[in-house]
Amino acid sequence: MYGGWVVAMVVTLAAIALAVLVPNPAAWIAAVVVVPVVWIGLLLTLFYRRLSVDYTLTTQRFLHKKGVLRRVADQILLVDIDDVAWEQGLVDRVVNVGKITIHSNDASDPKLGLLGIDDVERVANLIDSARREERRKRAIYMASA
Repeated sequence: MYGGWVVAMVVTLAAIALAVLVPNPAAWIAAVVVVPVVWIGLLLTLFYRRLSVDYTLTTQRFLHKKGVLRRVADQILLVDIDDVAWEQGLVDRVVNVGKITIHSNDASDPKLGLLGIDDVERVANLIDSARREERRKRAIYMASA
């Protein structure tokens, strides 16, 4: 959400500049209405995202839950994960967040995107390491059976 915060700051500064430079009461009213609406919208979005998404990595599966009023939980077995990729935009790099994409054989989520992940490279490496370890264990188990 850092991009949204930057946009909100720019809108706030532009509204204040417009209100100061244009000696019209309508400019002040617009600034007083637009700025709080933008910030309240961002805060509500942040609140919703914090409450509605949960990720859990265990030794055998990756669990993801979505929703506030209606909760949907799904899991991807680590052995079914084919690839873990991560990406960061310019603002994301500055604040060390990013998006992780999990490609898997899972029917419900063959391409799962995880947005707004703090320390994205470390988290992606954790998921990938758990995936490789579980595949290694399964291969040893299958060979000894």
